[in-house]
Amino acid sequence: MSDGPTPDPLVNGYRQKYQEIAGRLEAAGSAAEREAVKREIIAFFKRVDAALADLGQVKEEIRALVERFKQVAAATDTAQAPQFTGARPVVQQDHLGASTYVEKGWSLISLGDYAGAIQSLTKALALAPSEVQAQSLLGWAQMLNEEYDEALATFSRVLMKEPANSLARINVGYICLKKRIFGEAIEHLSKAIRLDNDRKATLYAHYYLGLVYLEREMFEDAVTFFQKTLKLGPNLLEAYYELGRANWFMGDRDAALAAWTDGFKANKFNPWGKRCKEMLDLTAAGGEPPRSAS
Repeated sequence: MSDGPTPDPLVNGYRQKYQEIAGRLEAAGSAAEREAVKREIIAFFKRVDAALADLGQVKEEIRALVERFKQVAAATDTAQAPQFTGARPVVQQDHLGASTYVEKGWSLISLGDYAGAIQSLTKALALAPSEVQAQSLLGWAQMLNEEYDEALATFSRVLMKEPANSLARINVGYICLKKRIFGEAIEHLSKAIRLDNDRKATLYAHYYLGLVYLEREMFEDAVTFFQKTLKLGPNLLEAYYELGRANWFMGDRDAALAAWTDGFKANKFNPWGKRCKEMLDLTAAGGEPPRSAS
């Protein structure tokens, strides 16, 4: 009995059809019979080609479904990891098939299968140990899979080769935030802001610094960074939520209510917009915002 994956019935059907046509081609004894097989081959090719196009569309629809899931689940953790929006990898040279595993790893991260991505990218690095793109993607997969120590080691290798890689640097900052290594988090996030060579990295560096200072109860600094975050990215609604918390604990409750109101108005259907509304309702009823960042 095979331990491999169960063959897909659709693929099995096409393989059976292939075998049937191949058998008729071998048995064809006349020009007319060969011509008939030729027409069948062409029709079969067109059928498979059309199926591939349809499957490609289904694949993209699945990606959209994954994005919808991410949006629904977005508010499960206050300190969200940077959203994975990397471009499809373009490997200049194929290292013994490594590029196949790199692209597969990218696809699996995009689909939320972080464990599968780790497996694929580990294979890529076994074939091409110096492939920085594979290392960076592996770090993303490990981080999103909450394997923080492993991700920290992987991103450290990336930064040794590419010190100006701001996305890798903010990911290290995020991991340090999650591990409560605040000094190192500040160092890496501040470096990403000074580099200012990637808009997304600069945006998240400000947001995570706000979270670091909020965790350290340095509320004035936290407010400053959340305000800068919203100037850079008004659609990062979690910054409204956190700005409200920072203002509240700093004692400026009017500013807190204004931040949550702005966050809710920005997009009342967004999970973070909804959390802003929850804070408005909670505090109106005499409750207190959560102190913890999780």
